[in-house]
Amino acid sequence: MRDILYSSGLSPLVIAGTEEKKIISIGFNSEVILKEEMPVLRQWWEETSYQIEKLQANPKCIDEENRELRFRRGQIYVIPFEPKPTSSYILRKTVKPEVAILREEGSNGDREMTSAFYLAGFKPWDVTMTDLLSDRIDLERFRGLVAVGGFSYADVPESAKGWAATIRFNEKLKKTFEDFFNRKDTFSLGVCNGCQLFTLMGWVPFRVSDQNRARCIRNDSGRFESRWVSVKIYKSPSIMLKGMEDSILGVWVAHGEGKIVFPDLFYWDKTSNEHLDPIHYVDEGGFSTDEYPFNPNGSWQGIAGLCTPDGRHLAMMPHPERAFLKWQWPWMPEHLKKELKASPWLQMFQNARQWCEETKQ
Repeated sequence: MRDILYSSGLSPLVIAGTEEKKIISIGFNSEVILKEEMPVLRQWWEETSYQIEKLQANPKCIDEENRELRFRRGQIYVIPFEPKPTSSYILRKTVKPEVAILREEGSNGDREMTSAFYLAGFKPWDVTMTDLLSDRIDLERFRGLVAVGGFSYADVPESAKGWAATIRFNEKLKKTFEDFFNRKDTFSLGVCNGCQLFTLMGWVPFRVSDQNRARCIRNDSGRFESRWVSVKIYKSPSIMLKGMEDSILGVWVAHGEGKIVFPDLFYWDKTSNEHLDPIHYVDEGGFSTDEYPFNPNGSWQGIAGLCTPDGRHLAMMPHPERAFLKWQWPWMPEHLKKELKASPWLQMFQNARQWCEETKQ
């Protein structure tokens, strides 16, 4: 670089260098005029933003994040399995399991989801609620149903309530979804807005009354959260998470109402005892947490997803379809960039295809 500058008639002067220690040192005329830890300087720099955020969001959450900034160690990832790309043989097949990528007015996650299932060996279909209402498409032909993320009806009646109402208050459509849910050869995935939809429909984790169903409410921070967080995958009956147990992975979240709660604590205990809470937000030590911002919404014990006892239906607030390719990860340790042949999240979609093949009737 110096040679290039010299050849252009420029005389470069080195004014600073980098080092591994988190110390910033500035000198003038051989005299050190500033020497301080980088996290401290960062807090000084962000003090104005911090004070503004306390006025815009829940001050308790903002204080928690501000305290954590000084002690952040960085995310850790644990991948106890070997992620692999889908074989070309599977991708070239002419007959593949068919999955409906369902969207409603305001959905925005359908293309990423379509791509994820396609690269796992599925034949994805773009299906709208209008298609189902007008009988242009029937769910009978599909092995999988995926409710994508977004903001159906702009979240005006609260997240996914408009979408759920369209299904629950139309007898024909309600029966269509119930028949699909009850078939033993089907699976479903609800992500973000789709997760909110599945809880409102009573699909996960148990079929109980409206009053006792798990539900998604407003984030503790009081605002929309778009973050790269870490989650841990626990033992569960979920077919899509098979073989991924004990993984700690980075993933995107983007929601305003993602706090999963149980009005009746009996069903929370039952969910936990039956391992129907397969995904939890974790801190930098890899432990389930209620602390913000590691837990972006305040869900009890860091819960980020729910599944049914038979494992066929899964709902989760994080977006695996936005991290199923390695380049979608905003940060990854250098050794993983070299070692990983595929993103760990692709395994979810490959698991679904394998299950379809094993249960083919």
